Order: sequence, then C-alpha cells, then structure tokens
Amino acid sequence: MNETLYQDARQIVSYTLKAILPDQSVRDALRDFPVPAGRTVLVAAGKAAWQMANAALSEIAVDSGIVITKYGHSKGPLPHCEIHEAGHPVLDENSLKAAAAALSLVGDLNKNDTVLFLLSGGASALFELPLIPLETLQDINRQLLECGASITEINTIRKRLSAVKGGRFALKCAPAKVFSILLSDILGDPLDMIGSGPAYPDSATCGEALEIVERYGLKIDDKTLESLKQETPKKLENVTTVLAGNISILCQKAEEICRKLGYETRILDTAVQGEAKTAGKELAEKAVAEARNKYTKLALIEGGETVVVVRGHGLGGRNQELVLAAVETLAGQPAAVFSLGSDGTDGPTDAAGAYADGDTLSAMKEKGIDPAQYLADNDSYHAFEAIGQLLITGPTGTNINDLTVALIDNT
Repeated sequence: MNETLYQDARQIVSYTLKAILPDQSVRDALRDFPVPAGRTVLVAAGKAAWQMANAALSEIAVDSGIVITKYGHSKGPLPHCEIHEAGHPVLDENSLKAAAAALSLVGDLNKNDTVLFLLSGGASALFELPLIPLETLQDINRQLLECGASITEINTIRKRLSAVKGGRFALKCAPAKVFSILLSDILGDPLDMIGSGPAYPDSATCGEALEIVERYGLKIDDKTLESLKQETPKKLENVTTVLAGNISILCQKAEEICRKLGYETRILDTAVQGEAKTAGKELAEKAVAEARNKYTKLALIEGGETVVVVRGHGLGGRNQELVLAAVETLAGQPAAVFSLGSDGTDGPTDAAGAYADGDTLSAMKEKGIDPAQYLADNDSYHAFEAIGQLLITGPTGTNINDLTVALIDNT
C-alpha cells in the first residue's frame, strides 16, 4: 500500500465528513421557520434524521416528535421525541410501525399547528405505509435495486405503492402547515424524489411508472398494477420546502482539504451516474494519464450515485465496486482511487467504501484474489476486506450522495 496516498485519503475522508454534517445547514434553514400559533410537531425521517433533529431541537422547542432512522444510526434519546429504527435499503415491519406512529402524531392537528418535517436519503425505505402487502413491496424493492434502475425510477414506483409518499404525508398533516427541510441524496436535487417526496407534489405520472415496469421487466401482481395507476398529488397548499444540503457541497469540502494537503484540484463532475464499474475504470484511466506528467500532485474529484447491476452472489456496494474496477488500471502507478457513501454505509455492508492504489493488485494476488472474478461476482467487500482496504467510518449523520477521489502524487 502507498502509505502517503492512503494517509492523505484518510484525512480527506475525515475532514469532508465532519464538514458536511447537517447541523449548521439545518439551523440556517430554521431562520425562516414561522412561529406557530398552535403546536409544533417534529417528524424526521432518513439516515440523517437523528442528526437533523438534534440540530433542530437546539434552535426551537417542539411539543412532540418522532425520529425515524436506519438501524444503528440513532445516537441516543432526544427531548420530546420517540426514536424509531428500521430497515434499509429494504424496508421491514419497523418501517411500517414508524410511519403509522408518525401519522398518529399528526392526525389531530389543526390550522394553527406546524409540522417540522426533516427529510434525508433513506427515507424511502425507513418511512413507509404500503398500499400493498409488505412482502410484495419488499420483493419489488429488491427487483428495482438489483436491475440497475436509477433512484428516480425506483422512487417513481415507490410513490404509487405508498400511503405516505408522493405528497400524501403532507395531505395527512393538513390543515396544519408543513415546514420541510431536505438533505438531497439525488443528483440534480429533484425535491419530489428525495425520500420519495412525502411532502412535495409529485412530478412523475402513472404512465411513467408503468413504462419503468415494462423497461425492467418487473414482476408485479394485479393489485400492485392497480396501485401504480392511482395518481399522486400534483399540488400542495400547506407546504414550505427548504433545501439544506447536496452533492455540490460535498465536493467543495473535499476540494478544500485536498488543497490543504498540497494537491492541485479538479472537480470533474458532481452528477456521476451509470454502472459503478464503468465509472471506476474511467476515473482510474484519467488518473494514470495524469500520472505520466512528472511533478504532478493532483486530486480529481467526483460526486454522484452510480448503480450496481447484480449478476453475482457476492457482498458489496456501489462505492466498493467502483474502486475494485479501478484496481488493475492503477497497478504500478503513483495514484490512488477511493470512493465512499457520505452516510457511512455502502450497500448492505458495514463499510462506507474502499481504497485502492498502485500496490493493491499485487496485494490481492498474494491473497489469491482475482479482481476481475470478484467484480463479476459483485464481491467487492471481501476483496478489500482481505487486504485491509475497506473504508469504515460508521454512520456519519448525513446523506448527500457519494464522493470519489483520485489522488496522483508523482512529485
């Protein structure tokens, strides 16, 4: 392992994750929060729900609240709030119980009351009350996650199978007002797609949902098909929405620390999409091309959200797969590539992502690991675990897409 590049990578990860915590952005958003004549109820949902709620409670008083987040993402009790943890990326019974509790909390509000709604990525699975049986919805979610559908395509389907998504939660809150603060984990910040838009008018249509079913050959029953044909709210009169964080901020913070470490920087793209393995190979090729220039110390920064088309039976996530796809290209070069999810979890693993450099291929071969075979089996986690090059941060308290960086040090 190239210790210099690895230590720089660790510093970039640590600095960036601390810099993008939602605390200050939530406080800033609350400057416009109207003091209600009646009650204030807090509902927070998503991987960053606890952190966002904690920040909000330092600024305003609430009468009651509920915080719904992923298992292991709560950091303890919060005043006047129930804490619920549930399944992600595939929802479970606790997702339903949490959503039912939230609906109960807002069910008797009047026009003088306000719901402070804090939403972050992951809420699509964590905050759910389905219109079809749970087992059926879980199966559809798995199909969508494994076929390579984009997050907007996935959420277009999810909205129509839910009693709380696609603006329907805001309708349940009426006549109370809803003040919604969002952290975007979707490229381009489509406000109706973040967490499947529980409190935002839906821009997608039933026709688009049915096209997605056909495009990916999803296996659905007649009841599900009928739910997909029910249109979602296109206008909400009781909602104010503030966007508090996104991928551009993530990349800017990474650029700050790279410059402090002496790197020239280029932000290549803040909307990387497509297959993870393609993105990883392409970035590694760019890094190797730059490494041919003598005396280069350069950081290439990208943000986005790739997808993994599951063809094998291994364990991993999109960030780990992206880096595994870079390993062979990086071999013998004074360059490294690392990628991580800003929430601290990558797929169904305990890792945020992975790191590779010019020495990684030889390290894997010593362990009997063929990167190409592991890539074909979607088993990036075990490839990097064997050589100690997983990036493990634990839950971070935020969720604004993925960060990928190539470091070149040819000085």
